[in-house]
Amino acid sequence: MKRNIKNIFAKQDYTCFGCSPNNPIGMNLKFYEEDGYIKTTWHPTKLHEGYPNSVHGGLQATLLDEVAGWALYVQAACAGVTARMNIRYHKQVNSNQEKIILQARVKEKKMGLAFIEAQLLDEQGNLCTEAEVTYFTFSKEKSVNEYYFPLNPEEFYEK
Repeated sequence: MKRNIKNIFAKQDYTCFGCSPNNPIGMNLKFYEEDGYIKTTWHPTKLHEGYPNSVHGGLQATLLDEVAGWALYVQAACAGVTARMNIRYHKQVNSNQEKIILQARVKEKKMGLAFIEAQLLDEQGNLCTEAEVTYFTFSKEKSVNEYYFPLNPEEFYEK
């Protein structure tokens, strides 16, 4: 079952490069949960290239970090910051495709850390890039009081 996720952080002054609808040069990602993964799609263009016809590796890393962050919010039910990211590039990500697919899931949460796996797939569903991302997690109190986190994580889901 697919469940759409609303961006509860998207206030007027919120300009996250990855997910804010208020950032005119951002990626404007929207997320949903399906089959145990937090997912999103993104449309690359020539403006996102490194080599001709190839999405820049740094942008791939940004996309993977963003989807992993939303997995942290929704699945681990807390806010946090990236501690480490190990990326493996398997094949070129063509910038001429209609969309790429990103997905992430929390594998484990313990001792103030969350361990998340994230994948970037081409429009045919082939694995192009993957990341193991470790986040420092914040307490529920800090998440709510300092990072606008909802008291009830169900608030992330659209009704």
